Order: sequence, then structure tokens, then C-alpha cells
Amino acid sequence: MGTILAFAGSNSSTSVNYKLVKYTASLIEEHKVSLMNMANYPFPMYSEDHEKENGFSNSLVEVMNDIKSSDGIIISVNEHNGNVSAYFKNFLDWLSRLDKRFLEGKKVLLMSTSPGKRGGIGAFEIANNILPRFGAAVVIGFSLPSFYDNFEDGKGIIDTELSKVHEQAIADFLAEI
Repeated sequence: MGTILAFAGSNSSTSVNYKLVKYTASLIEEHKVSLMNMANYPFPMYSEDHEKENGFSNSLVEVMNDIKSSDGIIISVNEHNGNVSAYFKNFLDWLSRLDKRFLEGKKVLLMSTSPGKRGGIGAFEIANNILPRFGAAVVIGFSLPSFYDNFEDGKGIIDTELSKVHEQAIADFLAEI
């Protein structure tokens, strides 16, 4: 039985990506899943000056410890103007200053969603390309288009075909843990 850390790349209190991650985590029974709400983890905008003057925050070290102690990670990235959010990019910048290979040996289920038909695919593609630079092995990916048409609170993914694809992505990910 492995330990899985699950979070969205968003610090929004109403994040649709957090809702997708939370739903995904609820479907996993055979592993311990730790759900992290990034809205509770504010980080200053990264700068070398700030790092030299203040070092690393306790919350950053806490997140790093959670990452290091996990066997697998579920991440759902949000998209701003076709890119990962400034928050997620900043989060990666800070973590990489603690340890450039902070995802070494970690299996990742990478997801994205958005209200639009592309489902945050721009951010997904960027994250899919950059996470391996930090040592991650992205096992499988899933993108949920048109979040508000395909997801309901209390039910999860309501489109039958998308639900099957999502469940298979979870199964493929768990087979690697």
C-alpha cells in the first residue's frame, strides 16, 4: 500500500482543478491519499533576493516533506492564458530551489480541467514537459473539458465516456505505485 499526495496547481478557493483532484482522491481505496489544498499554502513570488534575505518558509519545507514521503502524486494543473498559473510556476520555482530533483522517482498522474472545451490542455502540456525535469515520471494524463458540463458536485464526472477514461487513468497510475 503506497502513499499518494494529491493537489491542484491552483490557490483559488473555488478551483475546479481542486474539485477534480478531490473527486479523484475519493475514488482511491487501496492506498493512503493525502489531499492538500494549495489555497492554504501562500508563497511569496520567488526572487533570489527574497530567498537570501528570508530563506525557505515553513510551509514550503512542509510541502517538500510531503512530496518526499509520497510514493505517487496526483496533480491537476489550472490554465491561465494557455499557460500554467503564476502560482503553480512560482510553486515549482520555490521547490526546485530546495532540491532541483524534488520529484525524483515519483510517479505522477497529471490532470487538468477548465470551463472551456480544451480542458486546460495548454497548461497540461507545459506541466507534462516540465515535471520530468524535476525527476517525475508522468505515468498517465487526463484532461476534463467543459468542467461545468461534465462534472457535478456530489456526483463527480457525469459524462459516461469521460468517466471511464478517468477511471482507467487512475487504474493505470495505481498499477505503477
